[in-house]
Amino acid sequence: MKAVLDRLKTIWLTLPAPVRGLIRTMRPKQWTKNGFVFAGLLFDQQLFKPEPFARVMLAFVLLCMVASTIYLINDLVDIERDRLHPKKRLRALPSGQLPVRWAQIAAVILPTVALIIGVIFSPPLALILFAYLVLHIAYSFWLKNIVLIDVFAIAAGFVLRLIAGVVVIDVSNFSPWLYACAGLLALFLAVGKRRQELILLADDAQNVRATYKDYNMALLDDMLRLVTTSCTVAYMLYTIEAQTIRSEGHTMLLTVPFVVYGIFRYLYLIHVKGLGGAPDELLFKDMPLLADVTLWVLSVGVLLYAA
Repeated sequence: MKAVLDRLKTIWLTLPAPVRGLIRTMRPKQWTKNGFVFAGLLFDQQLFKPEPFARVMLAFVLLCMVASTIYLINDLVDIERDRLHPKKRLRALPSGQLPVRWAQIAAVILPTVALIIGVIFSPPLALILFAYLVLHIAYSFWLKNIVLIDVFAIAAGFVLRLIAGVVVIDVSNFSPWLYACAGLLALFLAVGKRRQELILLADDAQNVRATYKDYNMALLDDMLRLVTTSCTVAYMLYTIEAQTIRSEGHTMLLTVPFVVYGIFRYLYLIHVKGLGGAPDELLFKDMPLLADVTLWVLSVGVLLYAA
């Protein structure tokens, strides 16, 4: 395994610096967020059906292409502000590793190819991809500067990810409660991230993000408490009300402790450990949180597919 990793590292270092910078700016690590596209497939009990799985996988790839476009646009728009951020100044564009022209060209090619394939493969998916692109472009230029609307825009992006995986397959027992769970979980993570960035940036917060002049710790803590409760209740209602799950009894309630522990663990990490600025990265750095998510996925899989 070590030899394989060393080989991959050698190949990576042989790539031209701008190419490495482009790949970094496309944020492959953050493609894990697009895993929401598999939710409909998983909970509709079609995960092991080859054709539906292949269709959702293609939706995942196209969504990653569009998401990478957004990351490129964000870095292009925020290049000057990112140079003031203690961590973001090390990104490829602010640091100069990736030429601005390269980023601009990639930001045109990636969504064009994704939308063309989407139209051919599934017009409803193409519509969702377009909506996702428009939403996040609006976020990059305007919405992120509007207090409260900024976190709702982030949540809407997660819901669109989930919808992208639903429109490409025929779902028979899909519950709208799953949309509520996805949106509330995204709000929970977005508010937690705002809170930690406000602490990290301190007096420079307003220079990095305009909305930080309108946020304070009391407001963000109240918002965090509200979405924490709402997310937990929504998931509990989903485990009871979803048709797919009701057909197996109410055994899915057994997965609720994993969800509650995951939320508590994340709150522990942001309140006690001062982490949480990048939720997608934190998932792979904190072993108890990763173990909890893994056990939740396994328990859901067993209850839906082996029970």
